[in-house]
Amino acid sequence: MRQVRTLGLLGTGVIGGGWAARALHFGIDVIAADVKPEMEAWIRGAVANAEGALSRLTFAPLPPKGKLSFTTDLAAMARQADFIQENIPEQLELKQRTLAAVSRHAPREVVIASSTSGLMPSDLQRDMECPERFLVAHPFNPVYLLPLVELVGGKATSDLAIEAASRFYTYIGMHALKVRREVPGHLTDRLQEALWREILHMVNDGVASTGELDDSIVYGPGLRWAAMGTNLIYHLAGSETGMRHMLRQFGPCLKWPWTRLEAPELTEQLIDRMVEGTRAQAAGRSIRELERLRDDYLVAIQQVLRQFNIGAGATLRALEERLYEAGAAAARGALLAAAAGDSPGALRLVETEVRPEWVDYNGHMTDSRYLQVFGDATDALLRYAGVDDAYRRSGRALYTVETHVTHQAEARALEPLYVASRVLEVDDKRVRLFHALCRGRDAAQVATAEQLYLHVDATAGKAAAMDEGVRARLAALQAAQARLPLPPEAGRLAGKAR
Repeated sequence: MRQVRTLGLLGTGVIGGGWAARALHFGIDVIAADVKPEMEAWIRGAVANAEGALSRLTFAPLPPKGKLSFTTDLAAMARQADFIQENIPEQLELKQRTLAAVSRHAPREVVIASSTSGLMPSDLQRDMECPERFLVAHPFNPVYLLPLVELVGGKATSDLAIEAASRFYTYIGMHALKVRREVPGHLTDRLQEALWREILHMVNDGVASTGELDDSIVYGPGLRWAAMGTNLIYHLAGSETGMRHMLRQFGPCLKWPWTRLEAPELTEQLIDRMVEGTRAQAAGRSIRELERLRDDYLVAIQQVLRQFNIGAGATLRALEERLYEAGAAAARGALLAAAAGDSPGALRLVETEVRPEWVDYNGHMTDSRYLQVFGDATDALLRYAGVDDAYRRSGRALYTVETHVTHQAEARALEPLYVASRVLEVDDKRVRLFHALCRGRDAAQVATAEQLYLHVDATAGKAAAMDEGVRARLAALQAAQARLPLPPEAGRLAGKAR
């Protein structure tokens, strides 16, 4: 199966927009294909609306963002994509016909996955060419923040396709849950559907309103349910027209045998009650406003869980570790050249831009973000030297003792930046680094940071000599840069002569 550099989207809509936002954010190009040309503006808006939340999901160094393109030619998309994700309406014959047509244009080694909520993969792959590369990959809205994706193979699906899909989804920060055998509704939707049918029963019988029922969930289960509950989440699934559209589109699914619970008849009276209840809960807020509110609390929850390395937080921590390692790997060539004396200047270890959320009320990059960018440069340098997660798990680490920052020029939103770094001093227990943050467009120096690190044996709780290999690599960098003039901002640390 192919390495995925370009994701093809077959159909856009809410789910397609979520796939696009997630893939683009983690460096995958996206070709979105839809028979309706007006969906180009929609998907670009969806990606833009997701960016604020995605940009706060992790502060790990990210690859360059992917590029989004749009076409109404489904065959052209299929020929260019390395992986195809189908997101068209939940109609079996439409999906079968479209997937069969696209499979005739996609190279044999390209995996094709469906986002279907409950259709059987064996039914969907029936008329496809190379059906062994097809599977269901069912995500959850919003796709760009919720990490779960259910992988379900059909009768013809190969293990190779399942494994290739799992690797791709893990690469873009998802938890790939492999379903042992295909069943209507997969796993999670069968659980969700049982609760959903009971809600409809109780509203229909006048037992409770939608708001009261959601209160019974908000104070209990679920990442996604944490502040909005089932009904308001389903209201969002209906896009701009909300609950009424959601019930019109997905109401027929209530007759499908996903669970053993009988669904009530979806009468106009019941629809009106559901719409009335969720409209009251929305309290005049638009779908986009509610999406941003939902996104904000989902980011906060995942960041909290990350501290404990459990659930979605463990998935996020694993993604961050890969991103930090990738950032260090990207800088490794420059570090090796410098240590060999082939490139004696300051090292460009980080290239980034001022993200919109880094800007303060003055329109400039806020103070804490300077330390974050300098920290990313330090991380890349120290990982090259051998101070990585394995080294820290051994009980040894370099602790920050002192930092001196100078601010010299403005950095505004979307301004390209890079960090040029030097090793000024190293001995058995100490490392002194110097970083210059510069604008990409004119190399103007925006800020500098001089930092002193002390090597510590955390088990013993005191300073200790660092590993000889680590010291040797740092010393080689220091020696290669020794002839460079000392920066005028250097020497501000305590005990350093001016």
